[in-house]
Amino acid sequence: MKHCTIASLLAATALMASASLSQAQTVYRIVGPDGKVTFSDKPPASTDQGKVTGTGVGASGSAAGAGGLPYELRQVASKYPVTLYTAPQCAPCDAGRAMLTTRGIPFSERTVSTPEDSAQFSKQMGDGSLPVLNVGSQRLKGFSELEWGQYLDAAGYPKASILPANYKNAAPSPLVTVQKAPQTAPKAADTPAPAVKPPPPSAPAPANPAGIQF
Repeated sequence: MKHCTIASLLAATALMASASLSQAQTVYRIVGPDGKVTFSDKPPASTDQGKVTGTGVGASGSAAGAGGLPYELRQVASKYPVTLYTAPQCAPCDAGRAMLTTRGIPFSERTVSTPEDSAQFSKQMGDGSLPVLNVGSQRLKGFSELEWGQYLDAAGYPKASILPANYKNAAPSPLVTVQKAPQTAPKAADTPAPAVKPPPPSAPAPANPAGIQF
């Protein structure tokens, strides 16, 4: 007895769709020197024949959209943003960051490096274990390449990087931004009034002004 399961039907459909995409040909849009536009499945023999741009399914895998991300990756990142919490001198944090970077996952990184960061982190996470990875609303404590990969797969992130070669994640930012109090200019010291010199003492009056002697 032969039978087909829903899983096998879905797999077959996916296989057929993949095959049809692989067989699709690139169609070239050729603009000649006279401005005339023609379409062909073969590129011109030389660039002198005009400007050439690809179109159709086979022209490009995924064009980069706003923000420098391919469209499908931007859609996943908007639904399930990835945030990595790290600390300096943390080997598991470095390993987790390297895994995300190698796989081509766009993520934001928050660092825990000050007492204010630590207090806020403990308040949010309940403990001080690092790294922590947030995939949408899912929170993963500690680094596990297998577990992280499973959650990223479930969210719909590609298994291999499709990021543009020049794409860079934003620089890490502290968990708590401490605003420094504005520095005030030191008050000028009160200048003491100049001392007034007392007048010189007058000579004492002689006890016997007339110099009378007895």
